[in-house]
This record gives sequence, structure tokens and C-alpha cells, in this order.
Amino acid sequence: MAVFLFGLCLTRGQTERELGALLDEWHLAAARADFEGYVGKMTKDAVFIGTDATEYWLGQAFRDFSKPYFEQGKAWSFHSVERHVYLNEREDLAWFDELLDTRMGLCRGSGVMQKNPGGWKIAHYVLSIAVPNKDVDALLDLKKESDSLLLLKLKQPR
Repeated sequence: MAVFLFGLCLTRGQTERELGALLDEWHLAAARADFEGYVGKMTKDAVFIGTDATEYWLGQAFRDFSKPYFEQGKAWSFHSVERHVYLNEREDLAWFDELLDTRMGLCRGSGVMQKNPGGWKIAHYVLSIAVPNKDVDALLDLKKESDSLLLLKLKQPR
């Protein structure tokens, strides 16, 4: 029984390392402006949520948004400095969070990966700027007007 449990832990650890490598390759593809390498690691219907409140893209919409950046040869460069990866019991679904070194300073990425017949793919990704608690009040002042305008628009009856 102990050998079986050890084997499960070893397999789970290997899968977690594999998923970390996939995320590293995904970030590297963006840094190299390798569009196919980047979107190829995402599911066709992947969700990408950016740092701006209006940045919510599904599948092709994200590809359309991001492609011009890649075509200019300067997408974005994120380097993970801390990462946590978790697997469900069947090991076909994973979720993760990571602290990233970016041009925006420290950011946090989090998301969901799913195992498909062709391997693991990123299905959902959220990028947020990490703000030190001591700076939140200044940030709130900075974004107060734009948040108010966007909230008015979002609260309008549809």
C-alpha cells in the first residue's frame, strides 16, 4: 500500500512539474512573440481576463486582440517567481496561481488547465496587478473616476 501511495505522489509531482513547464513555455512564447506557440497552449474557447476591468476575452476574441502585439514582435514578458499548482483527484483538471515579474511590477496570474486528448491546455487565465495594501487608498483615488464611469455603463438596463 505504501509503495502505491508513493507512486501516486510521484506521478502527481511529475504532473505538477509538467504543468509548471507548460506555463513557463507559454510565458516564453509571449516574450518571443511566438503567436502560435502562445495560443497553441490554450483551449480554443479559453477565457483571458486582463488587468483592466474591460479586458475579458473568450477564445477567438483574445486571439484577435493579441495577434497584433505578436506581429509587432513585442508581446509581453512575464516571469514566474512563485507558483502553486493543484490537481483534482482524476488529474484531468488543474488550477494554479503565480506571482509574476512584469513591466507592470509584480502581478498575479491565476487560472485553470484541463487535460485534453492532445495534452494539457490553459482554459482560463486571470492577470491582476499586485498592489501593496499600504498603497490601496492612493490607487482608489487614482481610479475613482474611471471606475465610476464604467459602473454607470455596466449598471444600465440591457
